[in-house]
Amino acid sequence: MADQNVPPRRPRDDRGWDGRQHHTADGYAEHTSSAPYGYDSPHPYQGGYATQGDPREQYADGYAQPAPAPRGPQWVGPEGLGRPAPARTAGTGLPTLDDDDEPGRKVGRRKAMVALGGTAAVVAGGAALAMTPQIRSLFGDDAAADATGSTVTDGTAARPSGQQPSTVRTYTEQNESYMGSRAGEALKKNAPTGGRAFSGPAAAAAATKVTVKTVLAKDPILHLARRATFGATPAVVSDIKKLGIDGWIRSQMEPDKLEPSKAELKLAELPTQKLDVQQLRTQRDQLNDQGAQPEREMVDATIARQIWSKRQLFEVMVDFWNDFLHVAADFDGGEVYRNSFDKDVVRKHALGSYPEMLVAANKHPALLIYLNQKDSRKDAINENLARENLELYSVGVDGGYKEPDVRQAAMLQTGRGVQDGKYVFRPEQHYVGKVKILGFTHANNSSDPKKAEAAIDAYITYIALHPSTAKYVAQSLATRFVSDTPPKSLVDRLAKTYTTNNGMIKPVLMTLFSSSEFWAAVGQKVRRPMEYLVATYRTLGVSPEASPKHNNGDNKRTPYARGLRQIHDKMRELGHFPMGQPTPDGYPDVYVAWTSAGTMLNGWNEAGELLAGYRTMFTYTAPEKLVAKPPATAGAYVDALSQRLVNQKLSTREKNLILGVAGVAATAKVDATFNGAITAVARAILASPQHHLR
Repeated sequence: MADQNVPPRRPRDDRGWDGRQHHTADGYAEHTSSAPYGYDSPHPYQGGYATQGDPREQYADGYAQPAPAPRGPQWVGPEGLGRPAPARTAGTGLPTLDDDDEPGRKVGRRKAMVALGGTAAVVAGGAALAMTPQIRSLFGDDAAADATGSTVTDGTAARPSGQQPSTVRTYTEQNESYMGSRAGEALKKNAPTGGRAFSGPAAAAAATKVTVKTVLAKDPILHLARRATFGATPAVVSDIKKLGIDGWIRSQMEPDKLEPSKAELKLAELPTQKLDVQQLRTQRDQLNDQGAQPEREMVDATIARQIWSKRQLFEVMVDFWNDFLHVAADFDGGEVYRNSFDKDVVRKHALGSYPEMLVAANKHPALLIYLNQKDSRKDAINENLARENLELYSVGVDGGYKEPDVRQAAMLQTGRGVQDGKYVFRPEQHYVGKVKILGFTHANNSSDPKKAEAAIDAYITYIALHPSTAKYVAQSLATRFVSDTPPKSLVDRLAKTYTTNNGMIKPVLMTLFSSSEFWAAVGQKVRRPMEYLVATYRTLGVSPEASPKHNNGDNKRTPYARGLRQIHDKMRELGHFPMGQPTPDGYPDVYVAWTSAGTMLNGWNEAGELLAGYRTMFTYTAPEKLVAKPPATAGAYVDALSQRLVNQKLSTREKNLILGVAGVAATAKVDATFNGAITAVARAILASPQHHLR
């Protein structure tokens, strides 16, 4: 992975989560029964799912009425191998850093910055573990009135009945996979191994001694600001000092009580963000004329909130759930449904109840379309959502379920679909018969909509509260907030809180912040590309108002809207943007998944663009004004600028590298512009490990 800036593809990545592939001329895709890997979809990757002898007729309501089908369930699964990988947005390669060959310069800027940035990693490189794809095939058997019967109806050579899914998994557990590399093993040696709980976050912070090796200042206020936000700013640090650690966390736990920022109010300039699903469907032509892309504007709005919202912990949790319960923004349907999924599922429950979030997700058109549940019916069962509910969204690949559990869950979940842009339940397509799934049993003996849906909701709630789910959520939260290798003591503590509080998230977070493991893990997380870019905008104090230098040449979109899209496009180049992973496993959350020289160079050059004020859709603080009263000597100026940008002084070695970038000695006299080198010096500080770590 040393030269890649995106995670390796998983065995089922070739199934067809391929973005917007089926557009009409207006740039929007009309949703019928066709799907990226549906029954008879004219998918560019020919093949995919197929039915056995099931010609279908398309009806105007978007639901495909089946022709007479063979008796019994016809299992529909991907063909496995043979499709090309979905195309990704091309990057710009390795950008060239400027001024490397100026005569008389003792230290080349490119070499100095690479030396600085390279030390951000505890260890570089590492290979991810890959799994061999499993080929799945189509097969059918006679229908049974009891799905729990002993007759084997789900066995194939590739996936034998009763075989543990961990041996035939469709995805490896991403973080675990990467951390199994040699680089991951090395990281584990510098991580806290245990800890204890305290009465509250402030008490835990005061009593915890940081013993790990790190270049970051061992300041609990800075540590909290780095982990619970998208980047420490002077305002955040001031708020924590004013409210105290406990008070600040409590305020962040109540995001609705925090006033919206100016940038959030300006989101009204993104016309699609205030429209519901039906409005997006009926106003397609008008929006297209305006150049609006709803699913991309949703990503733009998310980026704006990450940079400027005062509700930082909430936005961190929204990003966490967008990786955990992942529905890609760029799926065929995202332009209509993904914004609603963001608002009505993820954001509504981000600090609430995960069981309620998972139940809501399983009734939302976005997830039903993304994983083809809308095409699943009792005589042609699609297992995608049933499998991902277990494998990715609840208990995890090693959570104890087996193949019969997946099959029976898929049978239970039939009947859910989408019609006229809304969730519908079709009782005539719901399988009726007893099911037993991972210890959950239900008679499921009625096709009455209320009773059938109640059975499905009861099952979804059951798996959301399963002990394996508690552990999986706990492990994921600890990996996000604490360390790539979180201590088992913390994971167990969080899982217990999750179970005790019936999947409520705030108590789990309070347990995390009240644990010594959190406060002992200073410097144990490296920012992923998106996080680095957002933190750079935050630390530089970029304002959402247009620069006086801006020349508005686009009368369709405001400078603010175009500026957000520029950030969005840059993140795409880096291979990491909100809701960007095309497959339902979301982005990995560990350092060894993101080691890339190209990504680092691209991020550093973007920092240079900001410092130079080239993104004129926004307003910037001139680099010579970042420090209110710049010292007169180069060494003291570097210290002051480092304090302003990364909240601490750099090491002697790092300081000397930065002075080399400017070509001056520490005692040399400099003006506010660092004798013309202030942009290069500030950019070098933002390439330091102190800015790469969080």
